[in-house]
Amino acid sequence: MQRESIYKRYEPSNNPNKINDSPAYWFVFKLNELMVDANNNTINIPYTNNLEELNISPIRTQYLGTLDGNPCYSAEVNSGTDAPEGMVFKDLRSLYNDLDEDIYLLAGRAVQIVNWDSNHQFCGKCGTPTETKEDEMAKVCPACGFTSHTRLSPAVITAIIKDGKLLMAKHSHTPGNMYGLIAGFVEAGETLEETVLRETLEEVGLRVKNIKYFGSQSWPFPNSLMIAFTADYESGQIRVDGDEITHARWFNTDELPETPSRVSIAGELIDWYKNKYGN
Repeated sequence: MQRESIYKRYEPSNNPNKINDSPAYWFVFKLNELMVDANNNTINIPYTNNLEELNISPIRTQYLGTLDGNPCYSAEVNSGTDAPEGMVFKDLRSLYNDLDEDIYLLAGRAVQIVNWDSNHQFCGKCGTPTETKEDEMAKVCPACGFTSHTRLSPAVITAIIKDGKLLMAKHSHTPGNMYGLIAGFVEAGETLEETVLRETLEEVGLRVKNIKYFGSQSWPFPNSLMIAFTADYESGQIRVDGDEITHARWFNTDELPETPSRVSIAGELIDWYKNKYGN
């Protein structure tokens, strides 16, 4: 089942005219670790009027809009910053089961904006310090006019079916014995369907057909948009590339290995496969 859109509760904005001193959600990042309130055996995002109340001095802050009418900000702090009493910095991936899902999704947006802001302080064309535009999420160079928007890297991920079995692959960068699906970044000049064809052929030596759109997910590790598909096996024998993929095989629903959780759209694809082909 596809997730409901975060926009049912969240209204994005970067308009500084709407900023006020009312209590707000603060998504504070030290590198890729998010500061959370761990009091009373629950995990929450700090909700306060300003970071000075927490003795936090941010390098930069960004206005994100409102969640259920409450202002939301992201902030970057330096690597030596200690969390206030009762709070901790935790890796964002580890917090999925601890936070409200929309809060988690908004945290994913926040970390991407924090990193984009940090990495675009200077014009990539002429080196002049950039300015933040007031009417959109963009950096503009006052010298040459070059504009940089938030970075996004589209990638495809595909559930490939053959005779009711699912193709799963062991990725070289994945720890333990976890298997995943065939995935990869879109290259210049490609359609999404062409990326599915190329990545499948490159990684496991197979050709596929009947490519169908499944859904999409923002994936902030580091700044991807995951576009999910299903496809049917057409031809070829499994030949892993030995670089990104170290092993791959077809699995029945009752013999699936360790797989990604539903935090990723990969988990949703695998759930779709189990529901469709399971006994």
